[in-house]
Amino acid sequence: MKDSRTPVYLMPGMAANPSIFDGINLPEEQFLITKLEWHIPQKGVSLETYAKQMCEKIEHESPVLLGVSFGGLLVQEMAKQIKTKKVIAVSCVKSHEELPKRMLFAKYTKAHKLLPTGLVTNVELLAKYAFGETVTKRLHLYEQYLSVRDKYYIDWSIDQIVNWKQDLIPKNLIHIHGEKDAVFPISNIKNCIKVKNGTHTMIIHRAKWFNEHLPTLIFE
Repeated sequence: MKDSRTPVYLMPGMAANPSIFDGINLPEEQFLITKLEWHIPQKGVSLETYAKQMCEKIEHESPVLLGVSFGGLLVQEMAKQIKTKKVIAVSCVKSHEELPKRMLFAKYTKAHKLLPTGLVTNVELLAKYAFGETVTKRLHLYEQYLSVRDKYYIDWSIDQIVNWKQDLIPKNLIHIHGEKDAVFPISNIKNCIKVKNGTHTMIIHRAKWFNEHLPTLIFE
């Protein structure tokens, strides 16, 4: 008997593992949840090619793809290669025009290549990169969340973000953004669903909001 539930694939943000979605609980009778994970990219691979590789892990037709931060950029690239029911971009941008000035500056000056990414074993520093916040109070939690600490992967991820170029926004895209996002400031974001007091890590700290609103957003 064919499963009639709506397949939803969850893609975490840069350096993060699927445990960031532990608080997301959608009705099991309606949704079939699959959590995706980052793999270390091959040397020189483009985000487009990486997205194609990630699409090989999609086992359902017309799924919902939800991505957080850099994972939000990735699912938008995946949606260019497979048919989707909805694309949900959380705490990210939906065009290169929404990138903050400091990232655009990095693109043209290559300043991002000077970042001390060799220190990614330092969880506090990695959290600053990935989440845009100081995490000394919850360090043990971030050690759990941020487990992808390969230097090449971090360098590659930052480079893909600052050089990302998208003009045509998917018609079935839903953009959810926190008003207090420190990585991608809301002042640069247009046409999104705003989460009051939401930060870049709201998928973790505001999971209740997502549990309450995602079912409606997916089916509307």
